Amino acid sequence: MLRIYCKNTGTSLEFQEGVTLAEALTCFEFDRPCDILCAKVNNVTQGLKYRAFNSRDVEFLDYRSYAGRSAYCRSLCFLLSKAAHDTFPGSKIKMRRPISKGYYCELCKGSPVTPEDVERIKSRMKEIVEGNAPFKRVEVRNEEAIRIFSSLGYDDKVKLLETSGQPYIRYHTLEGSPDYYYDALVPSAGYLKVWELSPYEDGMLLRVPDRHAPDRLTPFEPQPKTFEVFRENMRWNAIMHLDNVGDVNHACEKGHAGELIQVAEALQEKKIVKIAEEIEERYRNGSLRLVLITGPSSSGKTTVTKRLSTQLMACGLRPVSVSTDDYFVNRLDTPRFPDGSFDFDNFDTVDHDAMQEDLLKLLNGEEVSVPEYNFVTGLREFNGKTLKVDDGTVLLVEGIHALNPALTAKIPDEAKYKIFINTIISISLDDHNCIPTSDNRLLRRIVRDFNKGAFTARETISNWPNVRRAEVKWIYPFQETADVLFNSAYLVEFAVIRVHAEQILSTVPRNCPEYSEANRLLKFLSYFTPVSDREIPPTSLLREFVGGSSFKY
Repeated sequence: MLRIYCKNTGTSLEFQEGVTLAEALTCFEFDRPCDILCAKVNNVTQGLKYRAFNSRDVEFLDYRSYAGRSAYCRSLCFLLSKAAHDTFPGSKIKMRRPISKGYYCELCKGSPVTPEDVERIKSRMKEIVEGNAPFKRVEVRNEEAIRIFSSLGYDDKVKLLETSGQPYIRYHTLEGSPDYYYDALVPSAGYLKVWELSPYEDGMLLRVPDRHAPDRLTPFEPQPKTFEVFRENMRWNAIMHLDNVGDVNHACEKGHAGELIQVAEALQEKKIVKIAEEIEERYRNGSLRLVLITGPSSSGKTTVTKRLSTQLMACGLRPVSVSTDDYFVNRLDTPRFPDGSFDFDNFDTVDHDAMQEDLLKLLNGEEVSVPEYNFVTGLREFNGKTLKVDDGTVLLVEGIHALNPALTAKIPDEAKYKIFINTIISISLDDHNCIPTSDNRLLRRIVRDFNKGAFTARETISNWPNVRRAEVKWIYPFQETADVLFNSAYLVEFAVIRVHAEQILSTVPRNCPEYSEANRLLKFLSYFTPVSDREIPPTSLLREFVGGSSFKY
């Protein structure tokens, strides 16, 4: 016998060895507004078919949790790929990236995707769901998995598994069709009740449930500018013959990591030069006075601002930077969450009235005494720093609220140039496994926080859900209003970050809730062939996070 302690109820029960989580779930009574999809077992995510042979702590999870949503969406991707293959034998589905509150995917079948094609695939998906086909897990030696996927023509999975370094691999089957997913799935297709598949651009959009109301779809959100940035990166990846992590790993193993780093740096610098030239042109035409720069946490706003300043000087302009951080209200006046903790990402954390008045004075040619925020004392201080905007000066405002229209409501739109920086990942693990959009930013922040001695990995992970909620509320609503979107994602970033992050993540104790995310990130990073940062130049955006930058922050 063994004991399972259920965190949902705070009680323990005895079970026979080998009991599945699904079987144990029936014995615990607690409120379940939606289906239980997976569980954390000793702080590691597992599917409900997981068998316990020793006493365990178990927390059952539904769609409202990150792990539950991930399991649901991975299972949906398997459902879609299976249905597409059944409907169009020999075709391939490529799950490209999350966008417009869904997942953009391509159907590669030798001809353009039509609405009728989409309807046929949807019909097959519904058949599988109605039949409640189970997702079965199989564990084999890595060589056997490679043989199976090679025979099916899944070269993307073969490349990933060849470079994984794992002796055994767990893959799943659905109605006899094998596929590989790097984490838990739901027990069966019948769990996938809410979804939609519709034509989108030149592919399809797989829409998923709302995280707050799993019984309905997340509202569609058009993101044409974001999609164009993604498509531009995809074109470069195709030129370099890099479509997934396996391709990147093979390139690194053949000694091409330095070349990939140089190309990535060149592409980013080319974009920064273009932005600087657009700013110069609009400034010379007499309308532009203010450059607003924003992006979510760890997107690289500060480094992009510094590199942009350099290029603006090369254009004959004099950039002057102002940070919204220096206009933070005093710590005691900072908005708080319901639990009493500080809400540092709230718009009202910035004294936006004072900042807007100073910006207006600067644009009118007045000299302004500007504050400097002391993060140690939590006070806004005036230490004699003054600014004045002369002819040839461009004012750069950088911060997470820079694009919020309320911050510069009194300044004409034609006087502003708006830049949104984000990490738009253009490669995937393989054709059916997208890389979560925020993983590179989280990993960047973990490494930077640790190196600065600001926070441990556990503390950064613990605070990340608050950061993400604030981004959704205060930052992302203004992404598509920008004049330009700058993609700060780096083609070999995860390979470089792995070298720094693994040891940091290994410090997270196994008996704390944050271990679940640390374990997931460690598993994720293990798919990347590690690359040293010695060829990363000192002006690189990555240096802001891994250290060694020639910029002062």
